[in-house]
Amino acid sequence: MRTGADGCGQVPSGAGLSEIARNLARIQERIGAAALRAGRRPEDVRLVAVSKTFPIQALREAYQAGQRDFGENKVQEALQKMEAGADMQIGWHLIGHLQSNKAKKAAGRADWIHAIDSVDLLRRVDEVALAAGRVVEVLVQVDLALEPTKHGAAVDVVPAILQAASTLPGARLRGLMLLPPLVDDPERARPWFRQLREWRDRWLAAGVPSAALQELSMGMSHDFEVAIEEGATMVRVGSAIFGTRSYAPTGP
Repeated sequence: MRTGADGCGQVPSGAGLSEIARNLARIQERIGAAALRAGRRPEDVRLVAVSKTFPIQALREAYQAGQRDFGENKVQEALQKMEAGADMQIGWHLIGHLQSNKAKKAAGRADWIHAIDSVDLLRRVDEVALAAGRVVEVLVQVDLALEPTKHGAAVDVVPAILQAASTLPGARLRGLMLLPPLVDDPERARPWFRQLREWRDRWLAAGVPSAALQELSMGMSHDFEVAIEEGATMVRVGSAIFGTRSYAPTGP
């Protein structure tokens, strides 16, 4: 399993481990089993530990257990954790919706941005990355279900984003991301994962370079095994590693 930016992280197992370390070991076993069921190599699936709302100490426990890729939804929280965890060699993934006015902060620090949904946002990320002398790996979030509460680019908009990405050196297109409708039964998410893979294959057949569509970021704690069986190369797992989230109240 690709647990780190270099694909070499390993999660230890055995007695004396923290709960987070034990959870990671179980997740890695499940990733490996799902990959093998699909005739794929376990090391071709990257685990992104979604650490949003969890304290830096939880990230440190996961890091000590071998985890190297971490995902955050909000730019400000991500930046705070980047500062607090500057001593760790972490691959930082911004997986939440990115507003254009936050692109400067995000593209200046994040290693991966999963939620590109327009040509304008892509160009903004590229501009900031170039000014900072760095390259940001980006994924296009594809909106297949057209749910009003979710973001993403409709399939008829995606080709324009793919075309624009071919000319931008600072925002390096690596693949696609999906947030399917939330369902209780993981099998009900399978058609959405399959659709994303099939759209990827169509765009490849249309001439998009394979390196630009290498990654499929899809699958979370409740359905990542199904996503892997349908071709996911990145899975975003949070609660199954860190536990149930406790959100602070936002009003009276």
